[in-house]
Amino acid sequence: MPTTADVARAYTALLLAGEFAAAGERFWAADIKSIEPRDSPGGCVAEAIGIHAARAKTARWFEAQRIDDLTIDGPFVTGNQFALFMDMMITNRASGNSQPFTEIAIFTVRDGRITEERFFYD
Repeated sequence: MPTTADVARAYTALLLAGEFAAAGERFWAADIKSIEPRDSPGGCVAEAIGIHAARAKTARWFEAQRIDDLTIDGPFVTGNQFALFMDMMITNRASGNSQPFTEIAIFTVRDGRITEERFFYD
C-alpha cells in the first residue's frame, strides 16, 4: 500500500500536469470530504461529502474557471497528512478576467486514499 508520502508525490505530479480530474479519480476515497472556507457564487458548496459530491463540486469549479498557470510548493508530509501551497493564475470563463489565486490545501490519507481535502484562501 502506498505511504502518505507516495500519495502526496503522485497527487502533486498529476496536479502539475493539469490532470485534476485524474488526480481525484486515482486518489479520492469513496467517502472523501472536500471542504472550502465558504460556498462560492458559482454553486460550489463549502462541504462536499462522498466521491460523487466531490466530483460534482470540482466539475462546477472548472466549468466556471480555468487554471492558466500553477505553481506548487510541497508536498509537505506529516503523519497521515500532507499540505500543498498553490499559486495560480485563474481565468473566469464567463468574463475572461484573470486573477492570481493562492491557497493552502491540507489532505488526509487513509489506506492510500485521500479521505479529506481542506482548502484555505481569502
